[in-house]
Amino acid sequence: MAANKTLAATTRTGTGKGAARSIRRENRVPAVIYGGGEAAQPISLDYKTINQLIYAGHFLTTIFDIDLGDGKVERVIPRDYQLDVVRDTPLHVDFLRLKPGSTLRINVPVHVVGAEVSPGVKIGGTLNVVLHTIELRVPADNIPEAITADVSAMGVNESLHISAIKLPEGCKPIIQDRDFTVVTIAPPAKVEEAPAPAAAPAKGKK
Repeated sequence: MAANKTLAATTRTGTGKGAARSIRRENRVPAVIYGGGEAAQPISLDYKTINQLIYAGHFLTTIFDIDLGDGKVERVIPRDYQLDVVRDTPLHVDFLRLKPGSTLRINVPVHVVGAEVSPGVKIGGTLNVVLHTIELRVPADNIPEAITADVSAMGVNESLHISAIKLPEGCKPIIQDRDFTVVTIAPPAKVEEAPAPAAAPAKGKK
């Protein structure tokens, strides 16, 4: 399940490019909380904290309890963030409110295990990860950090489909009309034999 972290924020009233630039000059990052049947709430966040969280990984699958002060806390998940095209520093973050019982669509990373003991890989087959992420419909309170694809029993020319992967409770793939492929093992590449060297001519013959 995704990690749950607390994040301090400050509410803001100004919106637009001018207000955003003013916030960034204060070494903070403008953000907004939306969804859940409530009005959007503009906020600002500490720049250093957000920068570290984004580059630590799993930011878009981490649930945050955002402390707005005065005892108000919003449970959210990041849905998008904008980076400066030159410096790769955070410019803005969008958060989605998470209400009890709600679900959301999210791309979950695929972690492949068992390749080192796979019969197909052992004889020189090539492991091919067809999908590095899978889009799932997941409960807001049970967001997986990753999906595990076990290839330990796979041989050459075999495929692992989504139906063979155990998903966390309440999680379903968005694609429902086919049993799509997640991982395959291709056969070893054929090694062309070098031509035999020409026989040396017998002595006395040209």
